[in-house]
Amino acid sequence: MVVAVAPRFSFTSKGRHLVPSCEPCSNPGSQGGHGVHMACCHPLPALPSWVEAMPGITYLDHAGSALFPESLLKAFTDDLRSNIYGNPHSQNISSKLTYDTIEHVRYRILQHFNTTAEDYTVIFTSGCTAALKLVAEAFPWIPEGTKQPSSRFCYLTDSHTSVVGMRGITASMNVLSIPIKPKEILLSEENRLSAEEQNCTTPHLFSYPAQSNFSGTKYPLSWIQDIKSGKLCPVKIPGKWFVLLDAASYVSSSPLDLGVHQADFISISFYKIFGFPTGLGALLVNNRIAPFLRKTYFGGGTAAAYLAEENFYFPKKSIAERFEDGTVSFLDIIALKHGFDVLEKLTGGMEKIKQHTFALAHYTYTVLSTLKYANGAPVVRIYSDTDFSNPDVQGPIINFNVLDENGEVIGFSQVVSNWHHLSQQLLPPASSSGRAALLSEAGMLKANGQSYNIHLRTGCFCNTGACQIHLGMSNEDIQRNLQAGHVCGDDIDLVDGRPTGSVRISFGYLSSFEDAQTFLKFIIATRLSKSDSEIPFQSSVTKLMTETVPDDHPSFNNADKLSAVPQISDRELRNNLSVTKTTVNWQPPEAEAESIRAAVSETAVPPYRKGGKPITITNIYLYPIKSCSAFEVTEWPVGNQGLLFDRNWMVVNQNGVCITQKQEPKLCLVNPSIDLNKKVMVIQAEGMDPISVSLEDNTGKETVICESKVCSHRVKTYDCGDRIAGWFSLFLRRPCRLIRQSSDVKNKSHQKNTKGLAPATNISLSLVNEAQYLLINVASILQLKEHISARLEEPLELEELIRRFRANIVISAPESFEEEEWAEISIGALRFQVVGPCSRCQIICIDQQSGERNKEFLQSLSAARGRKTNFGIYLMNQPLHSSFPDVISVGSQVLPVLKENTEIQPPTSGEEKCSG
Repeated sequence: MVVAVAPRFSFTSKGRHLVPSCEPCSNPGSQGGHGVHMACCHPLPALPSWVEAMPGITYLDHAGSALFPESLLKAFTDDLRSNIYGNPHSQNISSKLTYDTIEHVRYRILQHFNTTAEDYTVIFTSGCTAALKLVAEAFPWIPEGTKQPSSRFCYLTDSHTSVVGMRGITASMNVLSIPIKPKEILLSEENRLSAEEQNCTTPHLFSYPAQSNFSGTKYPLSWIQDIKSGKLCPVKIPGKWFVLLDAASYVSSSPLDLGVHQADFISISFYKIFGFPTGLGALLVNNRIAPFLRKTYFGGGTAAAYLAEENFYFPKKSIAERFEDGTVSFLDIIALKHGFDVLEKLTGGMEKIKQHTFALAHYTYTVLSTLKYANGAPVVRIYSDTDFSNPDVQGPIINFNVLDENGEVIGFSQVVSNWHHLSQQLLPPASSSGRAALLSEAGMLKANGQSYNIHLRTGCFCNTGACQIHLGMSNEDIQRNLQAGHVCGDDIDLVDGRPTGSVRISFGYLSSFEDAQTFLKFIIATRLSKSDSEIPFQSSVTKLMTETVPDDHPSFNNADKLSAVPQISDRELRNNLSVTKTTVNWQPPEAEAESIRAAVSETAVPPYRKGGKPITITNIYLYPIKSCSAFEVTEWPVGNQGLLFDRNWMVVNQNGVCITQKQEPKLCLVNPSIDLNKKVMVIQAEGMDPISVSLEDNTGKETVICESKVCSHRVKTYDCGDRIAGWFSLFLRRPCRLIRQSSDVKNKSHQKNTKGLAPATNISLSLVNEAQYLLINVASILQLKEHISARLEEPLELEELIRRFRANIVISAPESFEEEEWAEISIGALRFQVVGPCSRCQIICIDQQSGERNKEFLQSLSAARGRKTNFGIYLMNQPLHSSFPDVISVGSQVLPVLKENTEIQPPTSGEEKCSG
């Protein structure tokens, strides 16, 4: 006989909402048992809008691997159909796209964990295990037997096998490993080191899981700082403690803020978060310790230079490139971008996932812990360090063993087998696809040849330490079990009547209350000999804390579906809209003008060489949208990043990677123009209706700030919205978006010898590749024009050539290429430093009026310049002390200063630089 100790409720499904309905009282006059009729005082909250039913499937192994939504695969495959991704170690266009996309994903990972590339480096690995192995191999251990104190490797006993396995590497390096029990670390304040002992430079490493993959216990993230500061000390030994946080289990359902909890190493697996791709993880390394890591083996892509016949090897400067041996799994890395997009779109963020999954675990734990036999004995024994009352200390994992009426453990294999005969009564059979099964570590189990759809896990879950603690197994017990034939992963569940493992269920962001209830029905039906679907529910259960997600996060079945882009005929693209030359009647207020336009004395600007003819500005161009058409003006304000609004916007693909004319020559046919009075940018292209974008910086709360990459620079940007994205997608016939540089964080230039300028850290760039301004000389253009015309055997227009070189400032100097002898120039009150020549790329091969390519132009430039492709010079200017910009105008005189060394050194970076 079964005694139910609490009122029972049956649950009916209305859409995605589970509504409790009381049974009729079987004995209204009695007290206790079924006799107490309770109102529906414990309604379940509505399910988050991202959760959709998975017919016939009850997946409860999210700690093993998350499930992936269909929209993730669709977005990824759409991306692969739209783009060609080459090996990132090559130098072609498809390889550059891959490299830039990978860098974008690195920044997206850092953004997800609320940190930046200034603090952390992302090293891609084959998984969390490989990340842990990398730390063991690269950590700057000091072995036993040296004059100074030796290093120690300490790890929490409630750690995954992959953490414990690090001791094999440390042992080979003659470094002692010390296991620490969870209770011992709480007492470690007694081991606090003196100031003198903390001054010892010997490095020690302590590793612990942010969340136990066995029980779901969340260990305090405050331990990170406490251990690094010496407040907690795993072992009382002089030296500096570093912390390795195994975050693989934790980050699958909880937000991790590395801006607050700055561990030295963080290991993660992405399939635990997204479900796809598998075989990809990462090690996040704090940049403060990164330079001290050691590297012995070097694979392809990690070497800046090496010799095959001598023991000479020089590593790449980048920490990531130094440790990513061989070619990274670049297509899988690109898939991560879509994983982050889908996760954010569906759920609204990790905090909502944390609340949702904990609510399911809290509900299941509460019901499961109240189940009792007629004699009052519990039905299950739950292995937990918490009471499931706080999501900050407990994750969505429930670990247990089923007991019989005498309190003896029923082996997990028997429990699973006993479920099968009742499964057909409780659940519909699986489809013929074969995806549905009742899983254990022993594999797929079936009943009467029919597989059913509960997915869970049994055993010790690659965490023998936690298994021993919770199941009360000694070291001798583990060794005896091995002698009895039991190994990890088999179905030997009892040895001498004692359990060798347990049952684990775990929830993820795609889990539903239906999943929890289906599981509870199985337990009740198999152990309490009831085949109905009633679930007891104690009156003391508090209301669950799941938050619903706003309506702007759609269900995953409808997420991220790209609308078809209408086709545009070639004929519609042949004629380009002419670029309007604009005169800006811009004047600062009188008071401001007087304060910022100080007279320049004769001695303020060094004189130009004697006898030189005056040099003036003939043309001024800005490029509001990177790689789009020029906007010519006769007078224009100068801001702290160059010409006001120059390259403030750029077009990116669906991965957030900048699209330039190298990939899309049609961008030159897009004509942006700025109206300072109306504070709008108007964008035009043939065959398209004009569209406008506000010049006001969008700083609203709804703005999504993200990191993008331009050449080697990181930039903060925000998206300009679906309306403008649709315009560009229609014109370019590919999914793309327009983003704008955010005003809150500016990009910094490379460090250069900028005599007379402020430090480079104070000079910011817009979305340019190398410098604030690009200057070319008409005399140099004319000399090149003669050479190219002779090679092409056709006349060239001067204006066409000028536009190909996409300069900001065009000057008329007496001699060709004399600009390359200048160290700095002055224009009015503005002073500019020459920082290097512009090394030209394929963009000069594109006719800016038609979008047609002709490779002869780059070859002609190289031939004309003696195999060099330099043309034009880069300029940087001092940050303006006033918030109001100065102005440069056509006709203004340019006063140059000769440099001592007449050869300007090219940019120090090995990347190809050009004006976009």
